[in-house]
Amino acid sequence: MRPLLLLLALLIAAPLGAAELRPFVATYDAWYQGKAAGEATMRLAPQGDRWDIALDIRGNRGFAGVFGLNLSQHTVFDVVNGLYRPLQQATVRKAAVFFNRRVTGVYDWSRKVAQWSGDLKASRRQPVPLQPGDMSTLLINLAVIRDATPGAGLRYRFVDGGRVREYHYQAEQAPEIVPVGEMSYSALRVSRTNGGNDEMIIWVADGVPTPVRILQREDGEDAIDLRLVEYQGVQ
Repeated sequence: MRPLLLLLALLIAAPLGAAELRPFVATYDAWYQGKAAGEATMRLAPQGDRWDIALDIRGNRGFAGVFGLNLSQHTVFDVVNGLYRPLQQATVRKAAVFFNRRVTGVYDWSRKVAQWSGDLKASRRQPVPLQPGDMSTLLINLAVIRDATPGAGLRYRFVDGGRVREYHYQAEQAPEIVPVGEMSYSALRVSRTNGGNDEMIIWVADGVPTPVRILQREDGEDAIDLRLVEYQGVQ
């Protein structure tokens, strides 16, 4: 299973551009291959002059062996010149009761290098040179919410888990209606265009600080699908 990039009353979608970070707690239903499979929580919280973004996905009984449905991930970051700058990152994946994989990383911006340790192969424990704008998976989700406007092309450099990749996204020209419980949002679909058989689609809505929906598709089929149930702002 590939990592989940990994992130959200009818509203009219509008540019999110310079939206400020707002603390929140969001709850999602988790689906796997079209079947209800568990739940997820995404949180954004301030830590002094830093922030912590976290995603926890919990598979129901019967889905405990699916890596992407038993995941805890978080990134501590700050904001410098409008850029979300990762500082620390951790991921824990569970495939069974007694089988966990934990990976932690540190982004050292003074030395312009990042490095990971834990349960990953030796080649991914090597130092990775950093560039301004580099982000982890969760920060790219936040950046898409910040940057998405109709028809926009978005480019980010993913640096996470000892890997470096270019992520290209394309926003649709117009929003579409996305149901959320008993309500619906007018949300803009933003799709990764250079993932090959590993597709990632994020729906964002004006005024909502978390994705309305996050869908990972593999080989043309739906894999992990997070659908927003509710979110709350946190003071």
